[in-house]
Amino acid sequence: MATIVLSTVGSLLGPVGRAAGALLGQSVDGLIFKPTGREGPRLQDLKVQTSSYGAQIPKLFGTMRVAGTVIWATDLVEHRAKQGGGKGRPSTTTYSYTASFAVLLSARPVRSVGRIWADGNLLRGAAGDWKSETGFRLHLGDEDQDTDPFIASAEGADGAPGYRGCAYAVFENMALGPFGNRIPSLSFEIEADPGPVTLAAILAELSDNFLAGVTGLALRGFAASGESVRAVVETLGSAVPIVLRATDEGLALAGDGDEPLALVEDELAEVRSERLAADHDVPRLVALSYYEPARDYQAGVQQARRSGGRRTERIELPAALEAGEARALAEAALARRTGERGRQSVSCGWARLAVAPGTIVRLPDRAGLWRVAARTVDRDGVRLDLTRMEAEGMAAAPAEPGRSAAAPDRVHGPTILHVLDLPSLTDTLPASPRLYIAAAGASAGWRRAALMASLDGGGSWIAIGITAAPAMIGLARTVLPPAGEALFDQAHDVEVELLHAGMLLEDADPDRLVGGANLALVGDELIQFGRAAPLGGARWRLSHLVRGRRGTAWAAALHVVGERFVLIEPEALFSYDPPLSAAGAAVRILASGIGDPSPVEASAAAIGEALRPPAPVHLAAARAADGGYRLSWVRQSRLGWTWLDASDVPLGEDRERYRLTITRADGAARIHEIEIGRFDYPAADVAADAAAGSVVTVTVTQLGTSAASRPASMTLVL
Repeated sequence: MATIVLSTVGSLLGPVGRAAGALLGQSVDGLIFKPTGREGPRLQDLKVQTSSYGAQIPKLFGTMRVAGTVIWATDLVEHRAKQGGGKGRPSTTTYSYTASFAVLLSARPVRSVGRIWADGNLLRGAAGDWKSETGFRLHLGDEDQDTDPFIASAEGADGAPGYRGCAYAVFENMALGPFGNRIPSLSFEIEADPGPVTLAAILAELSDNFLAGVTGLALRGFAASGESVRAVVETLGSAVPIVLRATDEGLALAGDGDEPLALVEDELAEVRSERLAADHDVPRLVALSYYEPARDYQAGVQQARRSGGRRTERIELPAALEAGEARALAEAALARRTGERGRQSVSCGWARLAVAPGTIVRLPDRAGLWRVAARTVDRDGVRLDLTRMEAEGMAAAPAEPGRSAAAPDRVHGPTILHVLDLPSLTDTLPASPRLYIAAAGASAGWRRAALMASLDGGGSWIAIGITAAPAMIGLARTVLPPAGEALFDQAHDVEVELLHAGMLLEDADPDRLVGGANLALVGDELIQFGRAAPLGGARWRLSHLVRGRRGTAWAAALHVVGERFVLIEPEALFSYDPPLSAAGAAVRILASGIGDPSPVEASAAAIGEALRPPAPVHLAAARAADGGYRLSWVRQSRLGWTWLDASDVPLGEDRERYRLTITRADGAARIHEIEIGRFDYPAADVAADAAAGSVVTVTVTQLGTSAASRPASMTLVL
């Protein structure tokens, strides 16, 4: 007696074991499948990046997100940058690291790579923009693809494989600072084929067209892993009703449109009664794990339940599905396991010897369709063992994909750069000019940019570091009227427009204002604002002002529409100290971020506002008894901006000195250098100057250690 028995290929297969048993096992298995390897992948396998020798590389279909395997890497490269130093100040040396490496993505060609995640955050956005510095090349996996030039330069032309037929990506000099100075765990959104791919196409390619047929089922993406086609069929068959049947040419997929074989009453020698498998053999719950494209391909689970039964069956399908599609698969799988409890056995004559396992048949006087599970041949004819088939639909069912934990995809965008020559912002006085660099992006995704400086008109450039945190930058959309710095300015306000709506300003009460909160540069005047009212979009109205901060009252009358606005926050300012010899010269700054097609330039004259004492205030002239005048003024200081009762502000310079200039109506001038805040204008000089005209201009400049203040002037009628 010769027997062909359809064996069960393990609990993962479910109906596939009943549908294809012997075709996937024993002698027939050896026709198309290699020796048994590991089963198909768990979902976690596609999420964790590996570098293990011999790790399995999936063949990708449709669109999927995978981690890949690192196949080549250089050692970390250390970069050193020295900042500051000179004039008794210590220098600061910063270290950064880069690495170059290659990641194998698919064991078959792909079309493109979309988003890339690093440690769960986007490294490359949907628009193709990069969030961190790196070089990148994608090799699509053509059979004739060339060796990567960077790998070839490092390993030599003879030691660098081309990985033909496999898609891989090369990262060149990736900046590792954002990832703790290590190569991050990467995952890639890969389009291997345009649109969904049918199950028939996947199996046909994997089996070199040995498994052929048609089926309407399509997957948005699938990762075929395992050492044999058998492993892939087992993986798919746990969730999808795969029916294989033997033909003269080999194995074929039984399609939805195949006509069942009708067995008639006259040819059946015996029909045994239908039997049902035990209810506890059917799962109570089927839980299907999959990848959800709407949630950045994070793993999702959809469940189907029934009353009765005791066990839970878990299916891990390395496929990209919408929530409703996954729910429909789970419900259909449970329906099949429930409906296929029916067993039937019939005996036929020799005419049905050609009926192969996997054939779909219809019985007389029996409802539904039956699948041939086993065929036994003996001297009396052919006995067919049948399994009832469950009629099912594959329409998507209502389902919730769950809450997304998607990484934000903010385009980096171009750099907006301002170079600021500000008064000293601390109580530590610089000994050389100090410039502050404020930078941000036109979009909320901007992070940072590399900085270079030139002191010789662009003849040479030196690297000076990396920008600080994104600054709050914008433009004034109204003119800020002049006002004094002595009292709160409640009469005026100014409207500003920030670079984008992601930038936010906040109010500050008087106590916080006294503590220095909400300091901002408008044009060249430093102000503070107590009230920031949002006007919609990126526009704000600033009011409850404190004007002329840190000696900038001279700029209160110079405001225009469109002038710069920068919120002064220490963490958002990069300080650069050019040498003292650069005082008064133009300093050019280049910023280069990953969103800049070419470096962005800004410049400022290193006048040295941080070196200047503020201009004297409260100039006064008191008539003396002899006809002369007592001229007086009050000095200001680069130090001690906090109000101190019963105490004068510190000098902030090596000594107190002033230049007093008295200019007559005819342009002649008397110049005096004095060391106190007053001067006796003699009666004789008054008379001589009055002869040239009735008015003189008195100008006082404080002479600081390294620079002179702006002049303070008054007109004196003699």
